[in-house]
Amino acid sequence: MRESAGIKVFRVVTIVVLTAFVIVPLYVMITSSLKPLGEVRNAFSWFPQHLTLTPYVDIWSTVPLAQYFANSVVVCVIATAISLVLAIFASYAVSRWRFKGRTVFTTTVLSTQMFPGVLFLLPLFLIFTNITTATHIPLIGTRLGLIITYLTFTLPFSIWMLAGYFDGIPRELDEAAMVDGNGPMGALWRVVLPAARPGIVAVAIYGFMTAWGEVLFASVLTTQQNQMTLAIGLQQYSTQTNVYWNQIMAASLVVSVPIVVMFLLLQRSFVAGLTAGAVK
Repeated sequence: MRESAGIKVFRVVTIVVLTAFVIVPLYVMITSSLKPLGEVRNAFSWFPQHLTLTPYVDIWSTVPLAQYFANSVVVCVIATAISLVLAIFASYAVSRWRFKGRTVFTTTVLSTQMFPGVLFLLPLFLIFTNITTATHIPLIGTRLGLIITYLTFTLPFSIWMLAGYFDGIPRELDEAAMVDGNGPMGALWRVVLPAARPGIVAVAIYGFMTAWGEVLFASVLTTQQNQMTLAIGLQQYSTQTNVYWNQIMAASLVVSVPIVVMFLLLQRSFVAGLTAGAVK
């Protein structure tokens, strides 16, 4: 069936408009990061009059960006790793066995994705406060508290997505592995995980990206500057007396590099995992 001329025009116009929505803001960010602060404050211009790389140098001294960067890496990597490991075991159990409470468990996991994160903010804060009082383990204002917090919304989605992906892997593979002398854990490690690599990569990228850009919980649960993540630390470029717009743009581009590089390196597995998850 051939496309009509109207459909072709509509498709082209839609692609151009969506591309402009992506390219134009990115172009403004890049050009603003290459302008002196005075030029950024003046009337907007599409082309910089004076190009400078000074903002990319100053971003590291104006605020402790390296510390914020390290905090984000530690929190996101640990939260993603724990979420992925727990999700693999939980989703494999849900996919391969029928046990009492299975339906309740899967329904509860899925229902957590229906509520906005702000509803969990106050309960988590009160829970952390009580735990700190009872055990003297600080959870508010520490990276440990953020890691636990990020698990509350990355883990349910990871379980739900991996369970659907494991359902698409034939059970005959598990049975063949057990015939060769492997137990359930051996079948998971030697057969299921290699077959589920695209889904695992997709879940890992999702968890890392979600934690990397999270603002709401980090703004409440990080009370000390040396514990702030990048999403909160970028706000420090705005003070009561000045706003370093060019440095904000430069820092935003710099902190986006890890996500962009990760996505480009794992793009094929990420798209394959999302496609398979959507089909299932």
